[in-house]
Amino acid sequence: MSLLNSIKGPEDVKQLNDTQLPVLASEIREKIIQTTSRNGGHVGPNLGVVELTIALHRVFSSPQDAFLFDVSHQGYVHKLLTGRNDSRFDKLRNAEGLSGFLNRNESEHDAFGAGHAGTALSAALGMAKARDLNQGSEHIVTVCGDAAFTCGVTLEGLNNVTQNTKKLIIILNDNKWSISKNVGALSKYFNELITNPLYNRLNDDLETFLEKIPGGRKLIQLGAKWKRETKDFLVSSSIFEKFGIRYIGPIDGHDLKQLEYYLNFAKYANQPVLLHILTTKGKGYNVAIQNPERFHGASPFDIHTGKSTNSEAIPSLKYQEVMGQTIVKLATNNPTIIGITAAMPSGTSLNLLEKALPNQFFDVGIAEEHAVLFAAGMACKGFHPVVAIYSTFLQRAYDQIIHDVAIQNLPILFCMDRSGLSPNDGSTHHGLFDISYLRPIPNCIIMAPSNEDELADMIQTGMNFKGPAFIRYPRGSGIGVPIKEKPKAIEIGSSIRTKSGNDIDIWALGIMNETAEKLALRLSEHDINAGVINARFVKPIDRNQILKSASQTKLIITLEDGVLNGGFGSALLEVLDEENILCPVERIGWPDQFIDHGTSVKQLRETVGLDLETILNRILKRLNESDNSTPEVQIR
Repeated sequence: MSLLNSIKGPEDVKQLNDTQLPVLASEIREKIIQTTSRNGGHVGPNLGVVELTIALHRVFSSPQDAFLFDVSHQGYVHKLLTGRNDSRFDKLRNAEGLSGFLNRNESEHDAFGAGHAGTALSAALGMAKARDLNQGSEHIVTVCGDAAFTCGVTLEGLNNVTQNTKKLIIILNDNKWSISKNVGALSKYFNELITNPLYNRLNDDLETFLEKIPGGRKLIQLGAKWKRETKDFLVSSSIFEKFGIRYIGPIDGHDLKQLEYYLNFAKYANQPVLLHILTTKGKGYNVAIQNPERFHGASPFDIHTGKSTNSEAIPSLKYQEVMGQTIVKLATNNPTIIGITAAMPSGTSLNLLEKALPNQFFDVGIAEEHAVLFAAGMACKGFHPVVAIYSTFLQRAYDQIIHDVAIQNLPILFCMDRSGLSPNDGSTHHGLFDISYLRPIPNCIIMAPSNEDELADMIQTGMNFKGPAFIRYPRGSGIGVPIKEKPKAIEIGSSIRTKSGNDIDIWALGIMNETAEKLALRLSEHDINAGVINARFVKPIDRNQILKSASQTKLIITLEDGVLNGGFGSALLEVLDEENILCPVERIGWPDQFIDHGTSVKQLRETVGLDLETILNRILKRLNESDNSTPEVQIR
């Protein structure tokens, strides 16, 4: 029996002796590599925190003590040590398997759920304050990556720590990477702390140092404040000590003995402590160390080579690649076009622009609010920014979109990758809300392409528009449509009919056009003549074509890859209501619930009745009910 398989909970970790710990760490790494090679997942971040997580469970007592992991994509080790090393872990990120992030519904050991960066410190401070108010004694430990400190909300939390508690443990897990290489002044500052041996020697041995100089003993007797100030004469103190937080580091994040020593020190400290811990992303798997960006979140891969095992019968460009290539084309001839992303140059394919035109590319780190405001400032000076951020992460910049962009009607193109489902990642990463949260905002246009070539045309359309423009498109490959050499702008607010029909009209948005075509074909087998309309625009919606549909057919179907509440179908209904037209409408989209992770888009759609067969039966039932209704009942 392996040592890992004998661990049923944190208490078992505490019982191990020093010689067993390296064996456990090795087995954990092997388990993570084997599992992620089949399922995909966050390989590098988890391999980097193996020793740190083991040490946390040896020094503290979960679930009484709370561990908060920023983003929580590095929580696989924590799951393995808290009773989840079973078939659920083998199905990690798939149906009936564990989530790829911490989830309060999954285990009592998951103190706080997450999926986005920058949330852990503020949440931990809230827990610490609640503990103090309840006169509790439990420990609150928050593990924040160095990239988390580029998030404004982390700095907001840091500013409030000493005002609210005297007992909080902050771990700065420093591996120099977020998804891509970290950027900005804080990244440079952390590197300077690491390379300053004088500072760290003084931090650990200041009393010994002071005893050797004239008058030093008196300074020691005057207390900690004078110790800090004396140290500041010799070397500048850390930024964290300016916030009143005791800084200790750097600490080797793969030395279990050293980790346990400093965690115990922090455990009994009488002030908030930050431990600066250095880890290696991908530790124990050379392929991941050599390719940290690709193995941050990897698709299934061959363990020996690291190459992806995902294959497609007909290779086609990913939507993100079409976006990146199109922006490079347009920006090459227009120096006012600027690409901006928030720590996702490769994920959005803006790395193509970075390579081709580095002076027209900016990665601001994990700082979506800043990215949008930065773009707004550039737009005020005659530039036309392209902001490429995943749909789920753009939620974080909602106020900036309204207050700083839309109100001032600034020409910024927002490319929202991962709209729709990110199946293995789950509710924190699904881009299902963008239509509903953007549609009420004045001055903007919202588009969704049905294929790769249409995406390129919509990018051109957005660049021509003199205000904020949004394009939502899914994760993954397109449908194989050839792309024109030169994109062509689309008439704003225009839909396009792709199939004629006189019984019903299917209004499809974005990638749901493929489903609409299949649905129309299946309906024809039931002698129902169904037309298909590619909506293309959510805002402005094609009112004239909607009115034609309502006058010529007995039922309108709307298909959208987003939540129904406030979505595209709602927009169509609003047009009919404003025109006082009574026409039956069947809206098909995602229900009013958070969608969990799953094996695939297909599997998740089947769970809520969005598969082709269920949609077909639903429409047939609706048509049958309409045929058997009196006109009065039908109108009502």
